[in-house]
Amino acid sequence: MWKTFLIAALGLGLAACQPSKRYQSFTPGELWLDDNDVHINAHGGGILFEKGRYYWFGEHKTAGEGGNKANVGVHCYSSDDLYNWKDEGIALHVEPEGSGSPIEKGCILERPKVIHNPKTGKYVMWFHLEPKGQGYGGAQSGVAVSDKVAGPYTFLRAGRINPGKWACNVPDSLKEAPVFATEDAYSGGSLPASLDSLNIQKRDFEGGQMARDMNLFVDDDGKAYHIYASEENSTLQIAQLTEDYTGHNGVYARCFEGRFMEAPAMFKRNGKYYLIMSGCTGWAPNAARSAVADSIFGPWKELGNPCIDADSALTYHSQSTFVLPVQGKEDTYIYMGDRWTPENAIDGRYVWLPVRFEGERVVIPWESEWKLEGKGE
Repeated sequence: MWKTFLIAALGLGLAACQPSKRYQSFTPGELWLDDNDVHINAHGGGILFEKGRYYWFGEHKTAGEGGNKANVGVHCYSSDDLYNWKDEGIALHVEPEGSGSPIEKGCILERPKVIHNPKTGKYVMWFHLEPKGQGYGGAQSGVAVSDKVAGPYTFLRAGRINPGKWACNVPDSLKEAPVFATEDAYSGGSLPASLDSLNIQKRDFEGGQMARDMNLFVDDDGKAYHIYASEENSTLQIAQLTEDYTGHNGVYARCFEGRFMEAPAMFKRNGKYYLIMSGCTGWAPNAARSAVADSIFGPWKELGNPCIDADSALTYHSQSTFVLPVQGKEDTYIYMGDRWTPENAIDGRYVWLPVRFEGERVVIPWESEWKLEGKGE
């Protein structure tokens, strides 16, 4: 009897040590607390599924307008049910002020994403980087690696993409044409109707292509890709990474030329590649865009705004950051969006919604509360 009592007591003790399951549904746009009762701080993020757990990486914001810059680094959380998240700490710390590091405190470090390389065993993080004091003119990409999924990550380097390499689909006419672009010609996102007259692709040929809002995608064959807004945000580029995922191999394509796409989120379904993106309106929300292709480098066919309910023209007051395939649930995807609050960056909220399909068209309905197995009560 004493043995039975002891086992029961130990069981109660272990249960008491387990994190509480606070949430049993998603409530888009509402305050979302972690296991420490603190609002989750992983903005512009993405998710890696590894060894039965989901790991959410995102920008750690601080209070006020100054919190839009990187004052801390990249935060990591983990979950086994996608509703309740454990704080795993800062995966990548920015360096102290005055260090001269590209990721010095006060830089702009956005949209971190992590993928795992099965050949090297490393976890590889890429992010959009603007060195401190350069505004958004740097348009660089940073990379860091770790032996452990939650970090700490070691910063490797930052720079432009594929210097000295032409896009695989750039026309010969652009290779031969002169560069007419000047800083004034495209400031503020104002570009001429004939975008190629500026020849931004050639302008950046030697120094490397610009990369701002970005994402990562690993295909079924293990090849990894970097998707990013380029050419003064006017054109999306898709670039293949090296075998170890820490660099670019020179193979890339220009997509949606002149369409000004930001916030790309790629996923694959039934052998087709999908993208959800936004227009370029700064922190303000706009109508989402979607597209499909049979090949990752295109050609891409635009499918229009996937949002269908009230406030669809503002993507339910959010901007895409990732589309998550849910493990163990066939044909189940989650749209992950950010509801930015630039006046108080730390209060940014998360808008997660179910992704549906009508034929090949992507549909994102609004749900004020919902569960993976269906709508909330």
